[in-house]
Amino acid sequence: MAPREILCLAALVACFLASQIGAAEDAKPFRPPAIPLVTHNPYFSVWQMTDRLTDDWSKHWTGGVNALGGIAWIDGKPHRFAGMTPALPVMEQVGLEVTPTRSVYRFQAGGIEMTLTFMSPLLTDDIDVLTRPVSYVTFDVRSADDAPHDVRLYFDVTGEWAVHTADQQVKWNRYQLETLDVLGIGTDEQPILKRPGDGVRIDWGNAYLAVPGESDTVIMDGNAARDEFARTGKIPGSDDLRMPRAENDAWPTMVCSFDLGKVGEKSVSRHILIAYDEVYAIEFLQRRLRPYWRRTGMDVGQLLTAAEKDYASLVKRCVAFDKELTTDLTRLGGSKYASICAAAYRQCVAAHGYAADFDGTLLVFSKENTSNGCIGTVDVIHPTSPFFLLLNPDLLKANLTPVLEYASSQRWKWAFAPHDIGTYPLANGQVYGGGERTEENQMPVEESGNMLLMIAAISRIEGNADYAAKYWSVLTRWAEYLREKGMDPENQLCTDDFMGHLAHNANLSIKAIDALGAYALLAEMIGQKDTSAEYRALAEGMAQKWVTMAQDGDHYRLAFDKPGTWSQKYNLVWDKIVGLNLFPPEVARREIAYYKRKQDKFGLPLDGRAALMKTDALLMTITLAESLSDFEAFIDPVYDYFNRTTAHVGLADVYYSDKLDRAWLHSRPVIGGVYIKMLSDPAVWKKWAGRQTAKTPSTPKTQDRHP
Repeated sequence: MAPREILCLAALVACFLASQIGAAEDAKPFRPPAIPLVTHNPYFSVWQMTDRLTDDWSKHWTGGVNALGGIAWIDGKPHRFAGMTPALPVMEQVGLEVTPTRSVYRFQAGGIEMTLTFMSPLLTDDIDVLTRPVSYVTFDVRSADDAPHDVRLYFDVTGEWAVHTADQQVKWNRYQLETLDVLGIGTDEQPILKRPGDGVRIDWGNAYLAVPGESDTVIMDGNAARDEFARTGKIPGSDDLRMPRAENDAWPTMVCSFDLGKVGEKSVSRHILIAYDEVYAIEFLQRRLRPYWRRTGMDVGQLLTAAEKDYASLVKRCVAFDKELTTDLTRLGGSKYASICAAAYRQCVAAHGYAADFDGTLLVFSKENTSNGCIGTVDVIHPTSPFFLLLNPDLLKANLTPVLEYASSQRWKWAFAPHDIGTYPLANGQVYGGGERTEENQMPVEESGNMLLMIAAISRIEGNADYAAKYWSVLTRWAEYLREKGMDPENQLCTDDFMGHLAHNANLSIKAIDALGAYALLAEMIGQKDTSAEYRALAEGMAQKWVTMAQDGDHYRLAFDKPGTWSQKYNLVWDKIVGLNLFPPEVARREIAYYKRKQDKFGLPLDGRAALMKTDALLMTITLAESLSDFEAFIDPVYDYFNRTTAHVGLADVYYSDKLDRAWLHSRPVIGGVYIKMLSDPAVWKKWAGRQTAKTPSTPKTQDRHP
């Protein structure tokens, strides 16, 4: 064979092997950088930040340890399946599947196979269930070698779940509740709503472990309990720890064990409940609000009883929900898109607090995790909004109502929308911009545009503007501000504030123009025909002017005064989603074509200034693509980043587009923005948005009016 032929053959073989490796990588299940385990709100949010459940302790989203321990005693030999008891051999983790509501691990050891399922039934079509702070852990065990095996299981939850730092004093209790054996632990001090901020854990209320059926339970030194079970297959019947004591003084831990007896080919199933009662959830305008599940006077015993009663039906509902949602996600965006959305689901829900106003109205409060800890941030609610717009618009209204109530009050003096309403969990007024707050160090065009666009999207899917009409005067004030300032924004911050101030921001101008079009749409829906016509004509004229001002050859500029620059025009997606049609289709086509040439290793950078990828913004941008193949071409690098990154944290919404080892902003609610692709299909949007079975009820006042 000639040398040239040999080289050609070698090249063909190399290409074949590369394609096989690529196919094998694609065939592997998606591996999120962190696995959601127990996820309900910013304080009750626990993850596995390693690929295997036995590689480290589980952690709160902040990175603080919230430990779970798990041991399987198989034919007299202990095998660790959760946590870091180092002396024990580990069960082999042979599978992991992450769906919207469940994380399903599969283990093998000693001739048995165990499926371990963490289920948080965050069903957006059932607000009562969604807002229950209860997760289920299910153990399904069967023989894998046709022989019966003696199996006992151990599981524990440490008191770290109820403290901010491990040196805080804790105390505990236990009681019987119908079919449940209930263990509880919390701080002795109970500083309710006293620790606002970003990277903090809760240190008030109580964590609970509830065990149905026949079992052994105890609260004791976690290390001693694990050692005893590993040695004997049993846990002590009592402990001699005195309370209160620091959590890191003998590690008080809630412990349970089950004797499954002889396990054969037929699966044996047991489950437990993990819950948290935070007593008060939010302080809103100086008023302490109860968690939503407490709005009718329900106590934790009733909560756990209801959750246990609903277990079997919720398993079926979650499986069906996950399957249907994943099917639609895959059909519209491809399998990799569906995997990202599934991993984003529980993160989005758990980055919000769910409280009841004094009349029982649901109020939802977002938290700016890993940025500044703000609560009710408008430019966080906005990128998150596709998740709620798709799955239950009532939940988006519950996010917006606290902002609108605050902005409508005498507390807010500005002509534009606020940036936030406080620092989580204290929603007592804006903190962004500091003490010497000026227009320049806020986000006037950004937040005013965001509010108008979100409310217009709600009105579009609901077919009426009733919600907008309640706040019409403040919406009009914001529209008037955008009329004056929106076409060519001054030196203002936008949601990409980590990039600094930017005058003449072309993408921000799009937001203002579309927001004015949205206001025109709302005016028409509430019967103000003249106002609608006036603002529609204004928005159309501004859009035409924008095309000329932003033109830069084969694309459009970052800023009107900066030729040779570019940026993602993600705000343009609302022209499509809300059905405004202000900008000619050629604008989006030219931008998408240009972006193909600007792709980096792990995503399309936000603009030409830095190698920063912004996940929610990218999904808004690529929803403008007219073909699935174009959409998938932009999704693939993002999937690759999440699947391979060594930064084991919740999904990042800002990361470096050329690095695998770093995540900047992560674990935030804005990851819900990945769902915006689903809003581009009107039939799919209508189907999901109309599914809610438990509308927010009008409930009599039951909680104290004063703290």
